Amino acid sequence: MLGFTGRDIIQATEAGRTGQPAAEGRRPLSELAARIADEAVGPVYSPVVLSGLVRLVEFVIVLALGAAIYLGWVYPQHGVQWTSLVGLFGLSALALAAFQSAGLYDVHLFRTHVAQFSRLFFTWTMVFLVAMAVAFFAKAGDAFSRVWLGSWYVAGLLSLMALRIGLAQLVRTWSRAGRLQRRAVVVGGGEPAEELIRSILAQSDTDVTICGTFDDRTDERSPAHAAHVPKLGTVDDLLEFARRTRVDLVIVTIPMSAEKRVLDMLRKLWVLPVDIRLAAHTAKLRFRPRAYSYIGNVPVLDVFDKPIQDWDVVLKWVFDKIVGTAALIALSPIFIATAIAVKLDSKGPVFFRQKRYGFNNEMIEVFKFRSMYTDMSDATASKLVTKGDPRVTRVGRFIRKTSIDELPQLFNVVFKGNLSLVGPRPHAAHAKAADKLYDDVVDGYFARHKVKPGITGWAQINGWRGETDTPEKIQRRVEHDLYYIENWSVLFDLYILAKTPISLARHRENAF
Repeated sequence: MLGFTGRDIIQATEAGRTGQPAAEGRRPLSELAARIADEAVGPVYSPVVLSGLVRLVEFVIVLALGAAIYLGWVYPQHGVQWTSLVGLFGLSALALAAFQSAGLYDVHLFRTHVAQFSRLFFTWTMVFLVAMAVAFFAKAGDAFSRVWLGSWYVAGLLSLMALRIGLAQLVRTWSRAGRLQRRAVVVGGGEPAEELIRSILAQSDTDVTICGTFDDRTDERSPAHAAHVPKLGTVDDLLEFARRTRVDLVIVTIPMSAEKRVLDMLRKLWVLPVDIRLAAHTAKLRFRPRAYSYIGNVPVLDVFDKPIQDWDVVLKWVFDKIVGTAALIALSPIFIATAIAVKLDSKGPVFFRQKRYGFNNEMIEVFKFRSMYTDMSDATASKLVTKGDPRVTRVGRFIRKTSIDELPQLFNVVFKGNLSLVGPRPHAAHAKAADKLYDDVVDGYFARHKVKPGITGWAQINGWRGETDTPEKIQRRVEHDLYYIENWSVLFDLYILAKTPISLARHRENAF
């Protein structure tokens, strides 16, 4: 990447509104943009994860076949031989490395039959020839059964080809359904945008689908179509468009020489959970080849990457499900006791549901133990809870102080999947600081929604929880949220979870 952070973009430009949709409503789109945004679009599957899973499956197949044939043919006569064990694991690892070097894990190759079969046959054969050559020069040829190696070669080749046939069918199906396609939009118009679009569409194996272009200009420099791709609106419209449909990639064709215009545009777009690339195909300023990444054969500069993607998404999902389920089981006595106390203390339901901002600014419904009197509940959080607030019940004061009221959000983590254990806390739609909506107080506020919100977070363990009665409190909370997003790791999540009980005990005075 170029080394930008969201805060860099904000500091590089004048303070002011970024044009994102207000909390009260949604920005209207043009008829065409709305129609495209409302089309049914499924989730995208990560090519990185797919190729990684294929690696794992093929390694297991090769290893399991070799072990099964060894146990059936060699073991009954000779038992366990250390040289054979070395050969078993060594050849399996060599096969994986050879397949990688031969490009057999390129997702584009998965769609073919002839190309990957010929490459697979040649590479698999070379692996066994190399293995036999190593055994010969190491004078260990007598330690290996020829029947074992020959059977392993044939069975492995047939099994791998059968796997690749099924994989090709699966990938073709996913490709037709758009599961492996990155949905992109182009920011900018005119000749640079047209040249970029034609270059991308001319590639037979491209994984990019261009939904449309967005540009603030309305004159002849940005016509209604670029290479037959329609212009859908302005950059401000793009913010709403990306929240109503899946957008994976934003390609900016504005020349780098227009520095202020580029920074102003990035200042609006960095709040979105998308990859942002600056097209370099028309740039006069040339960097070293390693400075570029490529969309097909089009050089681009990486400005922002979508946070937590590919294997990180898998790791965080598994972490949430395993730890969340364990927490639900371990805390079940507290759940039961709290539910009884809430029910006995005041009339009304045990649980309280509230609409809050989730990933990509979407509205989600989170669960809490009810801490207010039913007839005084504030579902939109339009009025902050303050010390001694008469709306809060006796039990409610205790469970809010101890954050026990937040525990039912584990249901969101484990069953609904719209919350994470760790992440920026989800705020209510009309939450305010000093009588102003949060996004009116903090420029770039919606950038905290680039990842899934969490039950606890970096801001909370640093004391920025509870009442936000001043602009500084919400500003500091957002700063900590952005730090978490830019520095996420599983170890960071573990650290935050471990620190949460200590922080709750230390900062109880902040919660009312």
